[in-house]
Amino acid sequence: MCRPPIGLRLIWENSLSLSNFVRISKGPGENPRTAIGSNGPAILQLFSLFSVMNLIKGLRRYRQNIQHDPKLDRDFLVRLWVDDRKMISSMEKMEKRRSKFREKRRDRVVNYANHEETGYAKQSSFQNPFERFFSAPSAAEERSYDQRKKVLKQPPLSQPTTGALKPSSLEEARLAPLLARSNLLITRDIEWANLVFGFEQENRYLVVDVCHPESPVGLIREQSNLIARQLLRTRRPFMAYITDALGNELFRVRRPFWWINSSIYAEVDGKEVGVVHRRWHLWRRVYDLYLGNTQFAVVENPGFWNWTFTLKDIDGQVLAQIDRDWRGFGFEIFTDAGQYVIRFGSVDASADNGDVEELEVARPLTLSERAVAVALAVSLDNDYFSRHGGWGIPFVAVGE
Repeated sequence: MCRPPIGLRLIWENSLSLSNFVRISKGPGENPRTAIGSNGPAILQLFSLFSVMNLIKGLRRYRQNIQHDPKLDRDFLVRLWVDDRKMISSMEKMEKRRSKFREKRRDRVVNYANHEETGYAKQSSFQNPFERFFSAPSAAEERSYDQRKKVLKQPPLSQPTTGALKPSSLEEARLAPLLARSNLLITRDIEWANLVFGFEQENRYLVVDVCHPESPVGLIREQSNLIARQLLRTRRPFMAYITDALGNELFRVRRPFWWINSSIYAEVDGKEVGVVHRRWHLWRRVYDLYLGNTQFAVVENPGFWNWTFTLKDIDGQVLAQIDRDWRGFGFEIFTDAGQYVIRFGSVDASADNGDVEELEVARPLTLSERAVAVALAVSLDNDYFSRHGGWGIPFVAVGE
């Protein structure tokens, strides 16, 4: 039978000898610590003698046991040492392969991000129509998005967060990275399945700051039921998530099902910030914008081919403006890829925004009011500028 290691046996025997010695040396009712301290050097000499005797005795016993135990011979120890070295060397090789793989993957992510840093427009606008037949992204798209998220940076703000743009709550502080800007360009992706087959897809938009067009500042992505999209078309209920360039959710716009007049709500962390109600008119496009229960702006568009929607206050003064840009005959006739410019105007007249012409406004909108204006742009795109696609026969809805 295999014996315990010699080190454990020696410790155990020395502890027994010390406990027996202390038990013998103390008198009746005497503390062992007091007994040891009173005997002084004599006890230490006896303890050293006991330790040496026990060590000699343990070495003799271990020598006898190893001679009679076939499992602890020299060949067995050599094989054990060789196997141990093989296992260590295999683990080292595996760790080297893992480190090389991690370095290659990190280099691949950095190189990919350098090519895609200019934005998501190329990725979203020129995909195979069969790959995006269903709106849910694939696992590869999610992984590539997570990789880009680590290296992309949010473009700097074009307006200072002071004065009217100073956040008055935690909800408004979340809106500043996207809405503290003088001009926003919102571009809708091409829906290839809708273009070719008339299959209604979820809408996606790319948001760019006109002062920093080299990279996006945000994304808008619709989330809705597939069957409701095919049956209800532009009257379908949906929730659109507005995020920054890094994918962090800033706020949402919720649009319920409507029959005559549409409504769209702006929400931050599930809390309603504002709402846009459409007012029925035979040919004009009229919208009322509310912040809480207080109306702060109205839009009265003359209709027909007028694509400029001006937000005015109760006195008729301009607060902001939403323009739908003409992108060319092919885009307008055959696709839904509309482009909208939201002009919030300049907060500081001395600010230098390059060659961008700023809108003159009566007062700058707050961050919460700008979130409602973005919700209005999404509602305009769905109310008037979405195609009712059908098996390759395009139809553009420019009015009602």
